[in-house]
Amino acid sequence: MKLTHVILIAATVLALRLPFLHQPIQGDDPYYLYGAEHAQIEPLHPNHARYLFQGDPVDMRGHPHPPLNSWILAALLASTGAVHEAPFHLAYTVFSLIAAFGMLSLSQRFCDRPVAATLLFVAVPAFVVNGNSLEADLPFLAFWMASIAWFVRAVDTRSSVALAGSTITAALAGITAYQSIFLAPILAVYLWRRRRDRRLAWIAVLAAPAVLVAFQLWERATSGAMPAAVLAGYFQTYALQALASKARNAAALVVHSAWIVSPVLIAAAFARGRWPILGACSAATLAALYDPHPLFWISIGCAALLVVHVAKERDFLAAWIAIFFAGAIVVFFAGSARYLLPIAAPIAILAARAASPGALWTGFSLQMALSLALAAANYQHWNGYRDFVASFTKGLPKDGPRVWANAELGLRYYLESAGALPLAMDQPFEGKEIVVSSALAPATSIHAPAALLSEAEIAPAVPLRLISLSGRSAFSSAARGLLPFEISFGPVDRVRAEMILERKAELSYLDPRDPASAAQLLSGLYPDGWMAEQASVLLKAPGQPAPISAEIYIPPQTPARRVTLTVAGRVVAEETFPQPGLYSLAAPLDPAASAVTVTISTDRTFTASGDQRKLGVVIRGIGFR
Repeated sequence: MKLTHVILIAATVLALRLPFLHQPIQGDDPYYLYGAEHAQIEPLHPNHARYLFQGDPVDMRGHPHPPLNSWILAALLASTGAVHEAPFHLAYTVFSLIAAFGMLSLSQRFCDRPVAATLLFVAVPAFVVNGNSLEADLPFLAFWMASIAWFVRAVDTRSSVALAGSTITAALAGITAYQSIFLAPILAVYLWRRRRDRRLAWIAVLAAPAVLVAFQLWERATSGAMPAAVLAGYFQTYALQALASKARNAAALVVHSAWIVSPVLIAAAFARGRWPILGACSAATLAALYDPHPLFWISIGCAALLVVHVAKERDFLAAWIAIFFAGAIVVFFAGSARYLLPIAAPIAILAARAASPGALWTGFSLQMALSLALAAANYQHWNGYRDFVASFTKGLPKDGPRVWANAELGLRYYLESAGALPLAMDQPFEGKEIVVSSALAPATSIHAPAALLSEAEIAPAVPLRLISLSGRSAFSSAARGLLPFEISFGPVDRVRAEMILERKAELSYLDPRDPASAAQLLSGLYPDGWMAEQASVLLKAPGQPAPISAEIYIPPQTPARRVTLTVAGRVVAEETFPQPGLYSLAAPLDPAASAVTVTISTDRTFTASGDQRKLGVVIRGIGFR
């Protein structure tokens, strides 16, 4: 590599990263930081951390990434003593540089415009935006790019040093992300076409899957469970591999493929000949029937141009794109733009090879402008949480009420850093406690009367949205929308701080379906009558001895059979029912206080299709009668 090229690319990467050193904690950063904190206690098993996710306790062994990123963060945490945005992001800039230099090396091998191709690569929207996070995407991309670049050089020059470098970086990729398994077929294609008789090179080909298998076996031997098995369990619990999720994932990835490089550049470079243009127009027309938003059908049309061009190339770069994209459709579920970072390199090289100089630099300029605007909008989104928490907690006394974080992602991190506790599913509250909730990513729902203390609308000034309350953008997740991003001034979130009000027991008997009972349903009992594994209610005492009873319906689909009734920590009634049906559980009671807290629990729960709640039995009524 020419020194001038290296300096230019390094300067470009640093110019992209340095303005965002104070990027707030965002996205999935908090979960990796949980692993980093646990690594201070159990260094060999950072993924043995346990935390609440959407109100439920989860085991980080089921996290969709192996532990290397948490180890990296653990090292930074050990060296600094606490999480500091600027030094952490400065350290992660190294991974952006490694990825860019890997791209420069590959561009020199496959393109006569290596600098232009590399600049296209570093201007990819997901590279610019997600490179400012502490998630595993950039470390994985760095090792992925380094491994392929080293491998190509090793095969072409028979270099043992390059082969060793490829093997090591492939192994590092393997312990960073499960999708590293696609390195094996991609490297195998290059080796098979160039020097299939070089047996030692197959070690590098198999390095990533070998490390993944070794990691699974090691965890099985040391902790009793393979992380892949735990992950599969969460896939089933949260229906992440359901057909609808997979279909939206595939559609979103097709959309994102059109924005890896600018659609203007794709059109200029690949719209050559009657059939590619006709195919793109047909695809765009059909897409417009599904969603007439221009960002959607333009994306589908440009994606069709890209597919046709890749199919015509039939070389290593085309195989690289095809293998990873097919794998991404199979294994991913959220349709995020960052999932396609591993194919940004070959697409950028193909675009640089096919485009005219004018189209190339026009496309690069538009692409970089969009990427920086998206990064600015992203910064303003997460910084809104940081500012809200700083402002809100400043007014709280040090010995003030308990604060609960009813939020995920960046808001949760800053609330917990200020002393808030994560909100569990069906969390019981006491009067005067404070709950801070996110409308965008709440941990769970709150069933308690509350008074509004503070409210803020998070709306970046840049009129672009990667994620928002409208849900149209699929940049981070395709759960509700399929646009590559959203053009809007609308809010990305609304944050509310509320104080839980003191509850008054006015009813002696509650029907969960009656709105008048809502204020006395403390936890675990839903307005439709279903209860979780445990539910608590507040009842007005009758003022004299009276039986307390619960009318229970056990539907055929629930495995629960044993039901227990507890008052003030004392079991007053317990019974095992033989089969589904309507039952009554009752016990005499002589309450001394004017209000009584009653808890009902079941032995087992289940999760219904399309409903993430853990359900026990249905309560038709509970109280004194």
